[in-house]
Amino acid sequence: MAGRKKIKKHQIKPDPLYNDITVSKFINAVMRKGKKTTARKVVYNSFEIIKEKTKKDPLEVFDLAIKNASPLLEVKPKRIGGATYQVPTEVKGERKMTLAMRWIINGAKLKKGKPMKERLAEEIIEASNNTGWAVKKKTDTHKMAEANRAFAHFAW
Repeated sequence: MAGRKKIKKHQIKPDPLYNDITVSKFINAVMRKGKKTTARKVVYNSFEIIKEKTKKDPLEVFDLAIKNASPLLEVKPKRIGGATYQVPTEVKGERKMTLAMRWIINGAKLKKGKPMKERLAEEIIEASNNTGWAVKKKTDTHKMAEANRAFAHFAW
């Protein structure tokens, strides 16, 4: 369409402690009801727990967890001739990271009986070891895409 403006992508500033944009995005994903300070405390405390438990740099463990939980394929519904097919599609870079973060946070939320910082630290460590809820969600998504590979020719 002619006359449309280009959408300007919002630039996120890196977080103050680790000077990393990925951590900043993760803090924003953890944040509820605009309480960024609380979200920062939760993420930084969970990074401290990761440092104690793994004896490694928490940023490396976090990056590995994001990489392990990032899906390569997902299914998208496509309506063709009155029927809806689950069409497997490749996941692009930004969405990969967003889904991985969302799944890690949801995996931490599902664990009950501990403070969020401990649950988040556990889920990040598990994801970095290729286990845990987030990685299970990724494998389920891949299985679904594999099962619907017959409809891949509908992707255009």
